[in-house]
Amino acid sequence: MTTKMSHRLVSVAMFALLALPANAAMAQSTQSAAAQGGPPPGAGSPIAGHPVTGKTAEERVERRIKELHAQLHITPAQQAQWSQFAEVMRQNARDMDQAVMQRVQQLETINAVQNMQSYQQLAEEHAQHVQKLCQAFENLYNGMPDQQKQLTDQVFRANVEKQAQGGQSHRGRNG
Repeated sequence: MTTKMSHRLVSVAMFALLALPANAAMAQSTQSAAAQGGPPPGAGSPIAGHPVTGKTAEERVERRIKELHAQLHITPAQQAQWSQFAEVMRQNARDMDQAVMQRVQQLETINAVQNMQSYQQLAEEHAQHVQKLCQAFENLYNGMPDQQKQLTDQVFRANVEKQAQGGQSHRGRNG
């Protein structure tokens, strides 16, 4: 694999992690909130440590879409590919919100094995959504001129670094 192709694949993978709401974190936070009798994330409070704040997953995704549109300097000529990508982000968020809520509703009636299976199913759904997102993003990215690709790569690196720093400090606080 060439260095350029490897670099592009890393960029796409990083973007996928940034573009989706923090679904894995949301699933874990939702479990914790449900166990403590609190409202699930997205039901009025942002996910702690999420790079895009908002009251609901829908608001976070819309804010993220607007942020990325501006950061990546999407042109009118790229709008069709951008719109397809943004719609995948929206649909993924809706699907994952629904899957997380189903899981939360089942938590009180399932045993530990079923709980793990439910989490596995959620992770598999998340992986499928990331795959769809990568495909939609690759269409957009491939149509960008080299200078815009470089900017996009920089934006993704900065966001991953920001998340990594936030995640490390968060893990440090919780053990």
